[in-house]
Amino acid sequence: MDRIDRKILDLLQQNGTLSVADIGHRVGLSQTPCWKRIQRLEAEGVIQQRVALLDPEKLGLGLTVFVCIEAGDHTQEAIDRFIDAIATMNEVVEFHRMAGDVDYILRVVVSDVKAYDLFYKRLIGIVPLKKVSSRFSVERVKFTTALPIEITA
Repeated sequence: MDRIDRKILDLLQQNGTLSVADIGHRVGLSQTPCWKRIQRLEAEGVIQQRVALLDPEKLGLGLTVFVCIEAGDHTQEAIDRFIDAIATMNEVVEFHRMAGDVDYILRVVVSDVKAYDLFYKRLIGIVPLKKVSSRFSVERVKFTTALPIEITA
C-alpha cells in the first residue's frame, strides 16, 4: 500500500460520498486509475464497506452503555453460544474479547434505562456470567470511525 492508497483511504473515511473523480483530483490521479485502486482496496478487504453514520439522539437512541462481562463458564461451547447470541442483539454495536480483568466489553446503544434493563435481562439469560458491570455514558466527548492513517511524504 503506497502513499496514494493511504490518501484515498483517508479521504473515503472522512467523506464516503466523494466521487471517484474528486478523489482522483485530490490525490493526483485520473478517474480510471483511482477507481481501480479503490476496487483493489475493496477486493483486498482494506475497505470493508461504505456506510452512513447516523445521529443516535435523532433516532431516539440517546443512551450508550459500556458493559463489562466476566464469563462464568469458559468452555468452548459456552463461549460459542455467548458469541452467537450477542451477534443477534442489535443493541450491541461493538463487541470485544479482552485481555485483563474482564473477558468482554460491549458497547450497547438503546433509547433509555428501561430499554437497557430489558437488554440486560436477555443478556444474563444467555449463559452463566460471573459478573456484569454497566457504565452509562453521560456525554460523548469524541467519536470517530476514522482510523489514524499515516500518510508519509
